[in-house]
Amino acid sequence: MTSRSRTRPVPGPRTWLRDLVFGVRLARTGGREGWTRTLLTAFGVGLGVLLMLCAASVPSLLDARTAREEARQASNASSEVPASRSHHSFLHLDTSTVFRGDTVSGELIQPDGAQAPPPPGVRSIPGPGEMIVSPALRDLLHSAAGALLRDRIGYRDVGTVTQAGLAQPGELLYYAGSSSLSPDRGALRSDGYGHTAAEEPLNPMFLVLITLVCVVLLVPVIIFIATAVRFGGDRQDRRLAALRLLGVDARGVRRIASGESLVAAVCGLAVGAVLFAALRVYAGAFRLWGVSAFPSDVAPVPGLAVATLLAVPAAAVLATQIALRSVTAEPLSVARLAGTRSRRLAWRLVMPIVGTVLLLAVHTVSPKDSSMSPLPVAFGAACILIGLTGLLPWLVEVVVARLGAGPVSWQLAVRRLQLDSGFVTRPLTGVTVAVAGAIALQMALGGMQEQFRHLSGSPGSHARHADMTVYLPYADQRLVRRLSTGLEHTKGVTGVLGLTETYVSRSDAAAGMPALTSLTVADCATLRELAALPSCHDGDTFVARAPGHSAVNRQVTATAVPGGQLALGAGPDSGAHPRLWRLPASVPRVTSHPDPMGEYHHGVLATPGALDPKGLPAADTSVSITTDSRVADAAEYARNTVARTDPAARIVTLLKEDRDKQYTSVKTGILIASVATLAVIAASMLVSAVEQLRARRRMLSVLVAFGTRRRTLALSVLWQTGLPVVLGTALATAGGLGLGVLVLRVVAKPVQQWSAFVPFAATGALSVLVITLCTLPPLFRLMRPEGLQTE
Repeated sequence: MTSRSRTRPVPGPRTWLRDLVFGVRLARTGGREGWTRTLLTAFGVGLGVLLMLCAASVPSLLDARTAREEARQASNASSEVPASRSHHSFLHLDTSTVFRGDTVSGELIQPDGAQAPPPPGVRSIPGPGEMIVSPALRDLLHSAAGALLRDRIGYRDVGTVTQAGLAQPGELLYYAGSSSLSPDRGALRSDGYGHTAAEEPLNPMFLVLITLVCVVLLVPVIIFIATAVRFGGDRQDRRLAALRLLGVDARGVRRIASGESLVAAVCGLAVGAVLFAALRVYAGAFRLWGVSAFPSDVAPVPGLAVATLLAVPAAAVLATQIALRSVTAEPLSVARLAGTRSRRLAWRLVMPIVGTVLLLAVHTVSPKDSSMSPLPVAFGAACILIGLTGLLPWLVEVVVARLGAGPVSWQLAVRRLQLDSGFVTRPLTGVTVAVAGAIALQMALGGMQEQFRHLSGSPGSHARHADMTVYLPYADQRLVRRLSTGLEHTKGVTGVLGLTETYVSRSDAAAGMPALTSLTVADCATLRELAALPSCHDGDTFVARAPGHSAVNRQVTATAVPGGQLALGAGPDSGAHPRLWRLPASVPRVTSHPDPMGEYHHGVLATPGALDPKGLPAADTSVSITTDSRVADAAEYARNTVARTDPAARIVTLLKEDRDKQYTSVKTGILIASVATLAVIAASMLVSAVEQLRARRRMLSVLVAFGTRRRTLALSVLWQTGLPVVLGTALATAGGLGLGVLVLRVVAKPVQQWSAFVPFAATGALSVLVITLCTLPPLFRLMRPEGLQTE
């Protein structure tokens, strides 16, 4: 016989199609048992499809949200040239505020003519003293929790902002009418809405974070779908042995089995689509990281939806082909190669090593680096996570092979795992990958968050430091006094510091290279907070030098020459004929120190008696506020006082508080999303465990008939589930910590949270306990004597 005659022909498309169709018919006509397996598989696949469709809807959700936000922006939002006054123009002033951590967007509008357009989602511009609000803001204002906000937004409610004007269902937004707006007091003039802002490059660190989030949330889902198509695999193997008796070769058996899995995968697509359609109706009721969505926004991107539609059946066929390669189906018998050949470690280390090398090869990025590509990070993280799926079966096999004697329940569980641990490790791989990814995410967030903890607000040598600052785009000392007086009598406010700042330059400096420094105007009490003054009376002036800032001090010395003439409001907007002011000849020199906001005020310090701040060109007014943390809602009382004094005032909190809050919110959201993914995969483990019990019901009935106690069998189920989960959690912890360290190396941040694995390890352990408790009712039911019946 020649080698050509011994070579088996490669099956063509017609052979594949014939066997797949036969497998489909076999799944349809498999009776109650076949339909049960198909429905169990369809449910597991459907949960994975649901998560994939949700992920595929994120781009369209964000695009719809961005489009509505841009549509309501004034057409000249970023232009320095305002629109000309006409019947179509209007003045607008941003009056957004913060209430207990939530942003309340607001805008005052004053039309110049009858034809001024209203904002999107609003039928007409409200009159003075009236406002149109979003449904979420109306609910908040009418609740007991919104009492403080009602005092701040004291307009009459006359209408509702519709979906066309809202970024999301839960947005807090209002438009109020006014008759006192002025361009000199911060208002802008426009003649329409619809401004498309220029896209800014994404911060590389956030790009790394987003890439890691996508990989961590999607890789477990893909593995989960590939696992779900093997539900009932043991029972299917016995049916395939019967096909071998009918003359079907081994490769044909695998193709027929793929046809059965194909039916379950298609049914899973239908289940996932139905679940997605049902849940998207309630999209507005869910908020993640402060973001919600309208149901119409939750629509999968067509390309991603088609990819899901094609990938799930393909994954079902591929997973079945790979799984059956370890099974020898002979007439009336099934032999698993896993029982006679130990798993090899070498090839299982390839993907983790490749992923590690890819992440080590990525150069360290900085916040200003816009050339960073997310692909190496994505591929590296995916390789490490996918590599864990190959390491887990090997680890479980190696450990259980060395376990010794123990109670009967322990011996039953260990022997079962030694004979075949695949029935447990298959559904557990998704949990392992999800836990490892979640640990890496939490570590990366903890390291990135740390960089913002000392950026601002450092109190220096002061015992107290400010919590927020009020900014006004003009100089008005009377307003500063009114604001300071009001804040000093506000509940929870312990300190107020108001000042006016601009720039000055030497009037005799050479053109193009002026000597420049800052000018601060405030009363003596405030100036003492900025520098060490020998004495101070209204009418005094000082020159302040910053300690340790030699370049700054040289600039101050070159500009603030005693008796010299200074140009006020120096800079590109000062004009050809700036306002001049002469510095006193006997001006004392002092040393500045950090103010309650942690900033230095060097240059010229003047009292209002020496220089009237009213009308100072290019001047800004700021008021720093210190609150008592022991007083509940102290910041809200302060915001109410500021809003009553001047709605145009802009309040900024410390940067570290804002960033810490954002990162904490993201960490909480990722924790919720990761736990949700674990819950879905745990549901698949429960389905798989119940199916395994059904497949072993005759053996369980035989053990009970021979006198085995039910409690012993229940404990054996616990050991069978618990041992692999403990090993999987240990592997996930090691993999997650390693991936987190590599990602932090990419963004050049130190490890801050080595304990990030604790909540996820606890969740995994809790899921095992819940799954075991849920399997006890069907376990006891399957132990009945009826399980001994056979045909």
